[in-house]
Amino acid sequence: MHSVLEDLLHLLQLERIEDNIFRGESRDIGSAQVFGGQVLGQALSAAQFTVEGRVAHSLHAYFLRRGDVEAPIIYEVDRSRDGGSFSVRRVVAIQHGRPIFNFAASFHVPEDGLEHQAGMPDVPAPDGLPDLSDIPPETLAKLPQKMRRFLTDQRPFQFRPVQPIRFDVPEVLDPVRQVWIRAVDTLSDELALHQNLLAYVSDYELLGTSTLPHGLRFGRGNVMMASLDHALWFHRPFRVDEWLLYSMDSPNAAGARGYARGQFFDTNGVLVASSAQEGLVRVVNDDSGNKRSNPRTQV
Repeated sequence: MHSVLEDLLHLLQLERIEDNIFRGESRDIGSAQVFGGQVLGQALSAAQFTVEGRVAHSLHAYFLRRGDVEAPIIYEVDRSRDGGSFSVRRVVAIQHGRPIFNFAASFHVPEDGLEHQAGMPDVPAPDGLPDLSDIPPETLAKLPQKMRRFLTDQRPFQFRPVQPIRFDVPEVLDPVRQVWIRAVDTLSDELALHQNLLAYVSDYELLGTSTLPHGLRFGRGNVMMASLDHALWFHRPFRVDEWLLYSMDSPNAAGARGYARGQFFDTNGVLVASSAQEGLVRVVNDDSGNKRSNPRTQV
C-alpha cells in the first residue's frame, strides 16, 4: 500500500485506552492547526469502536478550538442510546485538558425503504483531467510556503478539479466547484473504513467555495478561514478507492461566515453522501495590505 495512505489509516485507527476512551495522533499537512477532516475521521472511528451491527448514516460536529498538531488528541465516547434500529454516540475531543471538538453520530441497522436522489452534474470524467498537484513551477514560486507544501507534498488522495484552479490570479467565479477524488491505493472492503476516509476528505475545499464570488483565495493570505461546524450524511455504500465526484456550492455568505454544501457521486451517478459546513470567512487585507470589509454579493 502507498505509504502516505497507510499512514492515514494508522492515524484513523486510534489507540484504545479504556472502553470509551481513545487516543489519536496528528499530522501537520501545512494548515495552521490540526486538519478538521482528521478530527472528523478520528471521532467517527472512536464512535464506531462502540457500535456493532449498525452503519453510520449521519454525523454532526462543532469545532471549538484549534487543534495542536504536536499533541495527541483524547476522544471520550458517550453511548447515548442503543434502540431497536438506531444507536447514537456523542464524542468529545480533548487536548491540553480542554475540549476542542464536539461530535455526534447516528448509526442504523441496514434496511430497505423508499429511494430517490438528486441527479449528478454533467461534468467531464476524471480521466484526462490534471491532478491538483500539477502546477507550473512559476506559479508555485508565487505562493506562500505552507500553500506550496500543501500542494506538492504526497497526499493519500488524488484530486482532479473539474474547473481549473488559479492560485496566482484572483478571479470572481460562481460559488460552485466540482472535484474528482480517489484514494491513491486499493483498500479493504470494510464500509466503516471507507466512511472514515470520506469524513476525512469531506473537509477539503468545501468552505473555500464560499470565497469564489469575492475573488479571494486562502493561499494568497488575504482571507482567514476556519471551520465552525460540519455535517455529513451517508446515503449508500461506496468506495473511496474508486473515483467520487465531490460537487460543492455555497448558497450564502454573510456576517463573516460562509455556508457551503456538497454531494458525493460515484462514476455511475449514484449519490452516496452529502455534506454541509459553516465556517468563519474573515477578510484580512487586499493585495496592497489594506484591510477591507466583506462585500455583499448576491449569487
